[in-house]
Amino acid sequence: MIIEDLLISFGAEIKNYRAGEVIFREEEQPQYYYQIKRGKIKLNNYTENGKEFIQNIFSDQQSFGESLLFLEHPYPINAVTIEDSCIYRMSKSDFLHLVQSNPQISLSIYQCLAERMYYKYIMFYNLSFQNPVSKLKLLLDHLKSYHEDKTSYSFQVPLTRQQLASLTGLCVETVIRTIKQMEKDQILKIEKGKIYY
Repeated sequence: MIIEDLLISFGAEIKNYRAGEVIFREEEQPQYYYQIKRGKIKLNNYTENGKEFIQNIFSDQQSFGESLLFLEHPYPINAVTIEDSCIYRMSKSDFLHLVQSNPQISLSIYQCLAERMYYKYIMFYNLSFQNPVSKLKLLLDHLKSYHEDKTSYSFQVPLTRQQLASLTGLCVETVIRTIKQMEKDQILKIEKGKIYY
């Protein structure tokens, strides 16, 4: 989202994280802007019985958690690496200085935040669906909307069945059964365990 040279010139450092490492925890105060150079992270919460609820998943060139740098509230989520990741980290004060001194970056941040709000609206609406096909289809449509090729089966879904379950509020067994049904209905295709939509 922000070019690397600009990040570095405003004091960003690169941090390497192993898969499964916590970047920040719920209730901690936001102190940094994060942008993924390489890797994949998830934003999640845990229910009182320990079940994971994934809010979102981000990968290369995406930022996360920046909206909270504009507030004085603690994180309502955790950020955890899904795979080994290399992430730019910039202090809150340096980030705010960067945004204030670069109108084009400010516009990019607004657009990014608007996209995230749109995603949240879709996912909240998704919770109202009872039909698991509708839940998965809405999520897959949203994910594919960022993919250039819109033809059938052109988009390889970058999520596991467990991640799809966590994002839609379904159990894994339901996701597995539903995906098989969606393949029979020619809504998606499965090749070597990968889902193509």
